[in-house]
Amino acid sequence: MKKISEILSKVKTISVIGSTETVIENIEIDSRKVVQGSMFVALKGTQVDGHDFIQQVIEKGATAILCETLPATISENITYIQVKDSAETLGYFASNFYENPSAKIKLVGITGTNGKTTTVTLLFRLFRQLGYRCGLISTVQNQIDEEVIPSTHTTPDAVNLNKLLAKMADAGCSHVFMEVSSHAVVQHRITGLSFSGGIFSNITHDHLDFHKTFENYIKAKKGFFDMLPKTAFALVNVDDRRGTVMVQNTKASIHTYSLETLANFKGKIISDSIYGLEMEVDNREIHFQLIGTFNAYNLLAIYGAAVLLEEDPEEILVQMSGLLTAPGRFEQIVSLKDLKVGIVDYAHTPDALKNVLQTINKIKEGNQNVITVVGCGGNRDATKRPIMAEIACELSNKVILTSDNPRNEDPAEILEQMRKGVPPIDFKKTKIIEDRKEAIFLAVRELAQAGDIILVAGKGHENYQEIKGIKHHFDDKEVIKEAFES
Repeated sequence: MKKISEILSKVKTISVIGSTETVIENIEIDSRKVVQGSMFVALKGTQVDGHDFIQQVIEKGATAILCETLPATISENITYIQVKDSAETLGYFASNFYENPSAKIKLVGITGTNGKTTTVTLLFRLFRQLGYRCGLISTVQNQIDEEVIPSTHTTPDAVNLNKLLAKMADAGCSHVFMEVSSHAVVQHRITGLSFSGGIFSNITHDHLDFHKTFENYIKAKKGFFDMLPKTAFALVNVDDRRGTVMVQNTKASIHTYSLETLANFKGKIISDSIYGLEMEVDNREIHFQLIGTFNAYNLLAIYGAAVLLEEDPEEILVQMSGLLTAPGRFEQIVSLKDLKVGIVDYAHTPDALKNVLQTINKIKEGNQNVITVVGCGGNRDATKRPIMAEIACELSNKVILTSDNPRNEDPAEILEQMRKGVPPIDFKKTKIIEDRKEAIFLAVRELAQAGDIILVAGKGHENYQEIKGIKHHFDDKEVIKEAFES
C-alpha cells in the first residue's frame, strides 16, 4: 500500500481533487477487479473507455481515480487525478507503487519483428548457467529463476509488469530479460522502467492491423530506444537497414552486430547443417546447436549483450555452445519408423516463414521433399495472408493452407485470402484443408515420403487454437507425434 503522494513522482498532473494522503491498496485498470481501497485507472482502449466505469468502481470501493476527463459528478472522499495521458501516467504510477523494481536489477529488453523470444530465452538460460538468478518475460512464458508463470501477452500491462519485476527483485534476480512488443511501446506498458540495455533484431511486415502503416510500426520500435538512458547500451543489427534508424535519437551507448559488414560484434557462418551452426564470432570458431542464418543473428545478439553486461567473452561462448532452441522455434520431431522430420516453428510473418523455409532447403539432403502446413491468424494483419501463401509455394514441394487461430473471423475467408497468393503454376501442389489436425495428418501420413521434412508453421509454442473467443487445446508437436505413431 502507498499514499498517493508517494506515487506522484515524475507525474505531470492537470488537476488533483481530494487528498494526496489517501492510501491506496492496489492499482487496477480492469473495473471488474476493483476492491475497497483500489486506485482505478481510466484508460481509453480500442473497444472500451474506462471513463465509462468511474461511478461503478467508486461504488465498489475505489478511493482514487486516475483519468483524462473528470466525471460530471465529483464524489466526496475520492481523490481524482486528472492527466493528459492515463496510460503514460500509469507507467510511472505502477513503477512508483512497486518501489521502482527495474532500478534494482539489470533489465534488458529486445524488440524487433522476429527473434525476440529465442533471444530472451537463451539470454535467460545463458545467465543462469553463468551462475545468476534471473527473470524471463516472454511470449512463451514468464519465469522467476526456476518458477514458471504463464504468459498472456508478449509484454504485460504496466501494473502486472511492475508487479512481476518486483517479485523478481525480491527473489534475488540480478538480471531480467524481456521481450518488448511494439504494442507495449505505444501503449506505455514500459514507461517508467529503467533499462540497462536494449536490443534490436530486425523489422519486417507485421501488426499493420494495429499500427495501420509500416512507418508507424517502425516508429513504435524506435520509441523503445528513444527512452533508453545514458547508462544503458543499445545493441542493433546493422544488416537490417533500419538498425541505424532505431538509434538515431537514443541517449544510450550504441553498439552493433552483423554477419555482413563491419560491426562491434562480427559473425561469420562457416557451415550450417542439421547438426547446427559452425560460426566464427569475433575471430573465435565455435559450434552452436541452433540451425539457420536467422539463429546466427540471434546468437550474435546474445553474445553482444552478454559482453556488454561485462561477462567474459570466452566463458560466454563456451556456455552458448550448449544452448538449445526456445520452445516452438525450429523444434524438430523425428519419426524413428521412417525418418520423416517434423519441424514446428512460430513463423507467423512472411519474413519469418521465408527464413525458416530457406534454412530447411539449405540443410536438407538428397531427395528430401519439403511439405509446408501453414495458416494465418484471425483478427490480425490480413495483408500478409496472400504473401505467406506465395512464400510457402515458392519454397516448398507441397503446401497445405490451413486454419491457425481464426479467433472471431471465418476461417474459410482467411483461407480464401491466402489462396489468392498461390501462383497458378502451384495450384496442383497446394491443398486447402480448414481442419488443422486433418491437414497435419495428411501432410505426415500421405504427402510425405520416408525422410521428407514437414514444416508446421504459425503456432509454435502455443498449445491452443482460438475459435470464436474460446481456446481449445491444440499442440502442433502433439499432433505430429500422433500422426507419426498412428
